[in-house]
Amino acid sequence: MAPKRVLMVVTSHGEISEGHPTGIWLSEFAEPYEVFKERGFEVTVASIRGGKAPIDPRSLSGENAAKWKDAIRELETTRPLAEVSPEGYDALFLPGGHGTMFDFPGSEALQATVREFFESGRVVAAVCHGPAGLVNVKLSSGEYLVKGKKVTAFTNEEERAVKLDAVMPFLLEDRLREHGARFEAAPKWANHVEVDGRLVTGQNPQSGESAAVRVAELLEAGG
Repeated sequence: MAPKRVLMVVTSHGEISEGHPTGIWLSEFAEPYEVFKERGFEVTVASIRGGKAPIDPRSLSGENAAKWKDAIRELETTRPLAEVSPEGYDALFLPGGHGTMFDFPGSEALQATVREFFESGRVVAAVCHGPAGLVNVKLSSGEYLVKGKKVTAFTNEEERAVKLDAVMPFLLEDRLREHGARFEAAPKWANHVEVDGRLVTGQNPQSGESAAVRVAELLEAGG
């Protein structure tokens, strides 16, 4: 049996404002990446623009740089998403980090990719700020993908707790609710994952590994 194939798409946006770097929250990429590799899945890493993807320095320490060196190496040379065909992949996984709030919502390539995965019955997953890649996706029916779906993401409470609510383009919880999602929030920093059919969402960095495990379970169950 051929191994399952997962497409992971990360942000290319590395700055909130001058002197305020951002990017991928490393654990939200590295922990799921390790889950997939340990299960024998093939993983392709793409980003909105391709090339070296930015890691939020707040998420990078000497300890996890050593622990996740293989995952970090994958972020050195990502493929431009527009050049990646969704054909042949079994799941799409969107890690978070505040960078996603700036380039995920407006990416036509990402919206098209999410729509194709979802409408073809494949698994779509996103963690923390990764659901910024879901908020503006419309299905062929013209309705928002998240309408009526049970989802979670980085909450308003968590955004305020890290004191970045005022510098975000929008609040992710609010936008998901505005587009019809049935938003489920756990207490801040709780490990919390929602699964609605083949849509998997995790609330925060504490939820990345758990979300990846749920994706793997869906794929191994015959997805």
